[in-house]
Parts: sequence; structure tokens; C-alpha cells
Amino acid sequence: MAKIVDAVKRLLIGRALPSEGLQETLLPKRLALPIFASDPLSSVAYATQEILLVLTLAGLATLHLATWAALAVVVLLAVVVLSYRQVVYAYPSGGGSYEVVSTNLGPSAGLVVAASLLVDYVMTVAVSVASGVDNVISAIPSLHEYRTGMALIFVALLATVNLRGVRESGRAFAAPTYLFIAGVLLMCATGLFRWAIGDAPVAESARYGVEPAPGDAHLAGFALLMLGLRAFSSGCTALTGVEAISNGVPAFRRPKSKNAAATMSVMGLIAIVMFSGITALALIADVHITDDTCRLTGFTGDCASTPQRTVIAQLAAAIFGGVHSVGFFYLQAATALVLVLAANTAFNGFPLLASILAQHRYLPRQLHTRGDRLAFSNGIVALSVVAGALLWAFHASVTQLIHLYILGVFTSFTLSQTGMVRHWNRALRAEQDPAVRRRHQLARAINALGAVVTGLVLVVVLLTKFLQGAYLAVLAAVILWLMMRGIRRHYDRTAAELAVADPRTELVLPSRVHAVVLVSKIHKPTLRALAYARATRPDTLEALTVAVDRGELDALTAQWEAAGFDTPLKTLASPYREITRPVVEYVRSIVRAGPRDVISVFIPEYVVGHWWENLLHNQSALWLKSRLLFTPGVMVTSVPWQLRSSTRRPPRPSVRAPGSVRRGEPALAAWARRGTAGRGRGTPPEPGAG
Repeated sequence: MAKIVDAVKRLLIGRALPSEGLQETLLPKRLALPIFASDPLSSVAYATQEILLVLTLAGLATLHLATWAALAVVVLLAVVVLSYRQVVYAYPSGGGSYEVVSTNLGPSAGLVVAASLLVDYVMTVAVSVASGVDNVISAIPSLHEYRTGMALIFVALLATVNLRGVRESGRAFAAPTYLFIAGVLLMCATGLFRWAIGDAPVAESARYGVEPAPGDAHLAGFALLMLGLRAFSSGCTALTGVEAISNGVPAFRRPKSKNAAATMSVMGLIAIVMFSGITALALIADVHITDDTCRLTGFTGDCASTPQRTVIAQLAAAIFGGVHSVGFFYLQAATALVLVLAANTAFNGFPLLASILAQHRYLPRQLHTRGDRLAFSNGIVALSVVAGALLWAFHASVTQLIHLYILGVFTSFTLSQTGMVRHWNRALRAEQDPAVRRRHQLARAINALGAVVTGLVLVVVLLTKFLQGAYLAVLAAVILWLMMRGIRRHYDRTAAELAVADPRTELVLPSRVHAVVLVSKIHKPTLRALAYARATRPDTLEALTVAVDRGELDALTAQWEAAGFDTPLKTLASPYREITRPVVEYVRSIVRAGPRDVISVFIPEYVVGHWWENLLHNQSALWLKSRLLFTPGVMVTSVPWQLRSSTRRPPRPSVRAPGSVRRGEPALAAWARRGTAGRGRGTPPEPGAG
């Protein structure tokens, strides 16, 4: 079974890599872009759609606000990209927002950022995969009922690819990302050219009217302002994942900061161009989209079961010649693929951030361990499990998941830029060179602008999305923050408890060592345990059995006396046929009698070759160990006996002891027989003696 599992593992994730191969996984810019920037690049596929979905709540009269919402998103994206370029240069170690905030605003604020980002990474996977499934369904509507299953399969595939390592995931995701960029740019150029020559594309939904949602008709004044702000906050999904490059600077080739900053600039430029083009075309083509198809007037078909095509699908159909054109299927395939693969940004960011937090003792240390392929495997598995659970709970619905989104990322944006302002203030106090001071002052101005803008957006997001579901993300971040502080306190208490002030005074030998060998019957495992106990040269040695069945006890006592063992066999009464409690109470009585003594309990165990054999053996031994391990002053030693099923090699013949060993008597039995119950100092026979 173990070999089969290992073979499947190797087939899925490849052969294990040595630690020296870590340097070979450093990324050139052409691979770093799809790995770290696939999320913000692909989010343009649904960011415009989220703006239109909010505005159509009040009908078609408010769609003119989409232009202003999109313009605000573009300005915000440019500010955030410029701000994080400063982070890349100032903190190239890869901690990103967490390191910036922890260093400049304190550990508690740093944990707020960490908790927010971890929640947001999970949401990135859930929303990206759900949106990718939406685009698959736009091309093949018959798959609608399999939405959740498809989403879970995609998450499993992403986890498998990422477990193969950073370079492999980069190669796998590079082509789809570049194909998507090329397809969107071609669609935007073609659509805008047609508009310029007077042949503007018309979306399939342009002929539909939209009934206002109940309570949202005829909005004016403050209500209209809130609707516009809500549309803007939904469009800010285009900014998710922007900080991932600052977290992954160590994965870049040298010069790391320069390459990371260049990649971030390219990412920002491409994202702005694609988002602006899609938004402009959506308004030109008169796209009408709602979260409830039954609100569309003139819609043909069953509105309760027929989903509306996505904005990018409607644009592709209008520009490339219909839903059966090659261009439509190309762009839908590229969009669906890149949206699913966009979750790769989180699959790189989450494990890396979790590893840093584990190194700082805020998360379990297992998350800091690299797997066979030098990836942080435990973090990848944890992310995929939590994201899969979210997709299952929310039926892979983008509309339901999107309200939990972007709150965490703007929390980290705001605190990070505030921390950078404090960083530059500290640098300016120590810097005397006028040229360097001017550069620092410019950087501080950029980060201050970023802090103000992202702070305002955070307030807008809280006001507009909190009751729609964002409170769940806030609650998850708070719970995670409390959990990380609790883990850190536990590790600190453990370290303080185990710390050694002076090794010379701490190294105190026990007064005496009592050895207790547990015996159920006289067989080879028992004799091996008895012999091994003798080899440790304890001060006292005794065999211990529990009287569960009177007949079995009489037979064991008779065999023990007939074998001539000098080691005494002590019997514990058990009127209620228990084994564990009498043994534990007896051992604790020895501890109470000699607090400075050490009791070593030897337990014979079978080593089996099949999982089902564990159900037939070792149950009493496992329960005994679990109880004895909580008893101070007690050491538990498992003495294994390999059954033939545990190895394919034939068992070695028993070694015969020379000299005083009786004819035909195994060495283990002779050795155990020669032992005494008191301060025996017998030693095992030397191989080859005599």
C-alpha cells in the first residue's frame, strides 16, 4: 500500500528535489508575471461586470455612473502600483505588507494585515474559480447544474500543479495568461476600431430592459451616491492580488527588487489598459446584465434556470461575430482558463505568507516546511481545503462570494502604505545627502497618497458591503488574528518552560531507574523487551502483568516459573477486567514513592505490514502509551517485533548465545533468565565470543 501511494504521489507531483535545487527555482520576469500577477490581470474579466451589476439595481438610468466608477478604479490601481513599487525596493525580503506593517506599526498591526491577507487569498481562489466556471457555462450552458463539482475539481488541479513546484506552475500558467492578454487586447482593439468607423458592436442584452430591484427605483441624492460608491467598491476587485509581487520578491532572479518592480509596472499597465477597454466596450455595446435574469424584460427562456452570459462573453460574441465564432470560443476558453489559473496568485502568496508567520511562531511550524518539490506543501493543501469548503458552501456563486471579497486586501493596502510613510520618515531623519532625501521625499509622498486613497476606499467598502456579507470576512479575520496570537503565546510559554539557564546544573542524574516490562504472555516480543530492559542496566527490574482472566494468569505464572526467570513477575488485580488503569495507577505509585526516580516502562509491540493488521494488534499498547506519556517521571519505550508481513525479506535465524546458554535456548531467553530483580548489571552476550 505504501509503495502504491508513493507511486501515485510521484506521478502527480514528480520526484523529490534536493534542497540545493532551491536556487534553480528563481524566476525570470516572463514567468513571474503569470505566477504573481495572474489575479489582477484576470480580474478585469469580472470587475466591469460587478460595476454594472450594482448599477442596474436601479434600472438602466444609472449606467452612466459606470464611467466615473471605472475611472476611479483606474486611478486607484495606478496609485497602488506606484506605492507597492516603493515596498519592493524598501523591503526585498518578501514579507510584503506584513513585514512593512510589523516593522513600522508594531506586531499587532502586522497580524491584522496577515489575517486580512490570508482571508483574502482564500477568497481569491474561491472567486477566481467560480468566475472561471461562469465563463465555461457561458460557452456551454448545459454545464450549469455541475457548477460546484467543476469548481472543486479545478481547485484540486490547481493544488496538484502547485505542489509540483514554483517553476512548473509558472510554465503551466504562462501560456494561458499570455493568450488571455492577447485575446482581450485584440477584442478591445477590434471593438474600438469598429466603433471609430461607425460600426459599433451591439451586445445581445442591449435589447433587454431591466426592471429596478424592489426598493431601488428612482434613487436620488444620498441613495444615488451610495449606489455609485457601491459600484466603485465592487469594481475595486480589479486590484486584488496587486501586493502578491511584493510578497514574492525572493523568488525573482537578481537584481530581485529591480525585476520585481519592473514586473509590477508591466502588470499595472496591462491591467489598466484591459479594464479600461472592456468597460468602454461594455458601455458602447450597451450591455445590460443583472444578478437576477427574471428582472430582464424581453428575455426569452426560463429565467429561473438560464444564466445570463458574462460581460466579456457578450462582448466577444458582439465583436467576433456571434456565439459560434472562433474568436468567441477562443476568448471564452482563454478567460475561463486564466480565471481558474488566477487562483495561482493565492497559491503562491498564501503558503509564502503562512511560512513567514510560522517562522515568527504565529502559525504551526509545519507551514514553514518545504515539501518534496521545494514548495510549501502544507500551506498549499490548507488553502485548497478551505477554498473548496467555501465554494461548496456558497455553490460556487460569484454573486454570493464577491461580497466577502476585497475587504482584506484594502485593509492591508491602507496599513502598508501608512507603515511606508513612517519608514520614509525614519529614513529622512538619518539621511543627509540632498539627492537621496529628495528621492525619499518623493517616495513618502507616493505612499502617503496611497494610504489616504486606500483608506477612503476601505471605508467605502465597509459601508457598502458589510451587511451584504463582508461581515463574514471581518469575523474570519478577527478569529484568525486571535488564533495567531494564541499560537504565539503557546510557543513563547513552551520556549520559556524548556529554556536552560545553566546546562551544568540542569543535567541532574535520577536517583534510581526502575524498569517495568509489561507482559501478557511468554513469546518472542516479551523476551526481546525483557532483554532490552536488562541492557539498559536499571537499578530495579520487574515484569508486570494484569490479572484479567484467572486461567490465563495461572498458565502464565506456571510458564514463568518453569522458564527459570530471576526477574520477578508482579501481578496486578483487575476485578473489572481493565488493563490500562491498574498499570497506570501502579506506575504512579512508584513515582510517588520516589519523586527523584525515573520509571522506564517497556512495552512490546508488533510491527505489521498491512493497515488492517493494526486493528487486530497493539490496541492496548497504544492506549497505555497515551496514558503513561502524561505521567511525570515516566519514560515509555516501545520494543518492536517485526511480523513477517512487515517485510518481504525472510526473517533472520535466531542468534545462539555462546558459553552458558542452554542447548537449543535462544540468546534472548538466556539473557532474560540470567537477569536478577535487584541491581542487576548483566550485559548482553558479545557476538562471536567463545
